[in-house]
Amino acid sequence: MRLATWNVNSIRARVDRVTAFLDRHDVDVLAIQETKCRDDQFPHLLFEAAGYQVAHVGLNQWNGVAIASRVGLEDVQVGFDGMPAWGDPAGAEARAISAVCGGVRVVSLYVPNGRSLDDPHMAYKLDWLGRLRTYAAARLVAAPDEPAVLMGDWNIAPEDEDVWSMAFYENKTHVSAPERAAFRAVLEAGFTDVVRPFTPGPGVYTYWDYTQLRFPKRQGMRIDFALGSPAFAARVSGAFIDREERKGKGASDHAPVVVDVTD
Repeated sequence: MRLATWNVNSIRARVDRVTAFLDRHDVDVLAIQETKCRDDQFPHLLFEAAGYQVAHVGLNQWNGVAIASRVGLEDVQVGFDGMPAWGDPAGAEARAISAVCGGVRVVSLYVPNGRSLDDPHMAYKLDWLGRLRTYAAARLVAAPDEPAVLMGDWNIAPEDEDVWSMAFYENKTHVSAPERAAFRAVLEAGFTDVVRPFTPGPGVYTYWDYTQLRFPKRQGMRIDFALGSPAFAARVSGAFIDREERKGKGASDHAPVVVDVTD
């Protein structure tokens, strides 16, 4: 089975690219982030025509996550237990959705950005990650034999080699010690970065800002990950980052990350 994750930065603007990607790489399950649309605006029909069922949660023009599957879509859950709220008044954002696809619990995640180190959004980000870790650890205890994968845009570069320049990111988000500790806590709870062994750095990224010619200059960040439970990680047979999808007109600023697992 082939799974992928992709921050598409607006599904309506890029649906043709997404469906072409699914066909070209013969993808069975796609975790999608930053759809930037409400549920009634999601292009369900185009995915259904391509043979995929879709579960989506989107509340407005921000955030939004989805799972597209052609191998089943069962036990769909929006959010996760304990997921914190944001805003005034505080409300749950469209940042997490999960479903069982082909026997695998797939969780599509769009971790909060944090904005700046001293912004209230950073405290929200760290709280969000802490509660995600609690949820993920609890699932491992409750269902240790269930293959599960946390896929998405983590908005964290966990290692120095995951950014093109640590000097450039000094005193900025995505590389701070608290953010990296929060990412590491998920790994320590029992999950494994199943992509890194097949895509070692340095110079391997999943995101390149649209400005300053970051992509052609190879000035990117690795912030999109698939963290697998022991039962999932044991089945991984390969993984790659489709850097080609960052090229051309109308590209997202993220590249898809693809993972192959044995049946």
